Amino acid sequence: MEYLERRRALVEDRLAEVLDRVEPTALSERVEHVALSGGKRVRPTVTILACETVGGAPEDAVDFAAGIELIHNASLVIDDIIDESRVRRGTESAWAAFGHGPAVIASDGLIGEAFALFSPSSMAMERVADAMVDLGEGEATELVAQPQNEREYMDLARRKTGSLFRAAAELGGIAAGADTGTVDALGRYAERVGIAFQIRDDVLDATADPDDLGKPTGQDAAMERPSLVRVADLDPAESNARAKERADDALDALGEVDVQDPTARDYLADLATFVVTREH
Repeated sequence: MEYLERRRALVEDRLAEVLDRVEPTALSERVEHVALSGGKRVRPTVTILACETVGGAPEDAVDFAAGIELIHNASLVIDDIIDESRVRRGTESAWAAFGHGPAVIASDGLIGEAFALFSPSSMAMERVADAMVDLGEGEATELVAQPQNEREYMDLARRKTGSLFRAAAELGGIAAGADTGTVDALGRYAERVGIAFQIRDDVLDATADPDDLGKPTGQDAAMERPSLVRVADLDPAESNARAKERADDALDALGEVDVQDPTARDYLADLATFVVTREH
């Protein structure tokens, strides 16, 4: 859709500008391989739409949007190393292309560039730092203390995936100068979208064609990694129903926001529906 593509284009242009200045050249090439090789750009789009929803302009949020995408991409580099995944977005993962050490350095470089974009706002720095703590704890939990039931799985999904979605929306509110209550409500909306996104990811890993998905499937079962399908012994339809429940919760949180731009709000609402039905 043209409306969303204009906003994604702002993010793409800003990502290219930021990564073009990275030195040395070898590092620049590696971070560009990671961050400019495609992707849905869901999180930065959430940042911009959240900003507009509460009265800001897209340009107000573009630095924060690019920053959260860099953080997300940095986390994917580490995920691929842990999972030994050689493919990401239909191309070689960072470690497969450059080796483990250079991939870790590229991840560090992406995080550094992201925090340079967040640095004008102490509140932005705080919210992203909180999300990264949650993300790290979620990754550690997945490796050493796998969830044993649905409640524990949902907490893992909140940390591992919901946290960056939450930060993405909070950053949009911060960019628009919204009050703390509004920033919090946007965060609750996006965190629940992130959980629904993760549940759907589990289903796709179990059922999708790898060529359609752009990455290997069957990874959860092969690596005995926790997924709602496995932890709660749910079939795909039942798992999708759980995702829809989280999406409905997200819409409830969005309803608490004082909306200044109904069009942007409607796109956020559409996202909550889309993550439950997406095919890649």
